[in-house]
Amino acid sequence: YFLKKMFGVWFIFTTFVNHYSGRKSTKNMNTYQTVLRKMRTEAQTPVQYYLSLEEGELPMNDLLGQQLTLRFAGYHCLHCGQPKEIYRQGLCKKCFFEAPEVGEWIIRPELSKAHLGIEDRDLAYEQQVQLQPHLLYLANSSEVKVGVTRKTQMPTRWIDQGAHEALVMLEVPNRYLAGIGEVALKAHISDKTNWRRMLTNTLQVVDLNTIKQGLKAFLPQETLSYFSEEVPIYHINYPVLRYPTKVTSLTMPKILQYQGRLMGIKGQYLLFEDNTVFNVRGHEGFVVEISFS
Repeated sequence: YFLKKMFGVWFIFTTFVNHYSGRKSTKNMNTYQTVLRKMRTEAQTPVQYYLSLEEGELPMNDLLGQQLTLRFAGYHCLHCGQPKEIYRQGLCKKCFFEAPEVGEWIIRPELSKAHLGIEDRDLAYEQQVQLQPHLLYLANSSEVKVGVTRKTQMPTRWIDQGAHEALVMLEVPNRYLAGIGEVALKAHISDKTNWRRMLTNTLQVVDLNTIKQGLKAFLPQETLSYFSEEVPIYHINYPVLRYPTKVTSLTMPKILQYQGRLMGIKGQYLLFEDNTVFNVRGHEGFVVEISFS
């Protein structure tokens, strides 16, 4: 009787802990339920990836070669915290059109106006983000592209884009200057990543320094004093056992559950043995259950 009673207490306790920690354990299986956010990265060789959990982080590199099961379990807006359907960038539709962290100047930095004291959605937030050092850079993921990021996001931004090399062109004091530099160069070089070529590791061999010098003539006059002459090319290596030969995108909730062997991680994508790829950042705000042995 005593043993049965103690077992009952133990069972209730472990059920409570597993439920509220987001973790479940079955025989030879670990299961976590979490709200997806983009994976945190550490710039090592290769890049180290960590998936955010309610109780900590899951080191994704340790799961290479293992069978993973991903199951859609709902939504959680990263701004308001409500279980509303995700519209874009981890936010529900209402928050997407109201929250300052997804203003149009994020995607189009040339629209930044905090340096003029003009508010878009929240001037204090916009001044905090826009009025800090920014980089205009070249990144080579599948082909060379131009982009903008905050200096504090180097090299995180390049890793998230799946670039294998990158080079700074300008270091400017605010987002607006980086933005007008990007607009000027977009007429001569792409500002998009070909994600399919990036994920199949179809690389373009180029000399970034030569391209950089060739593009200098197209930069706006007010940015030229910030041109970075002597900076090294940054190289990135990803944890991939085998690249897919073609890619099939896993999109939730169109597909509610998927199982496959994890063969690599590049950018913010999980790469599986059957050529399926899963964009973690593209599913921010999705509640997903992840299981592995």
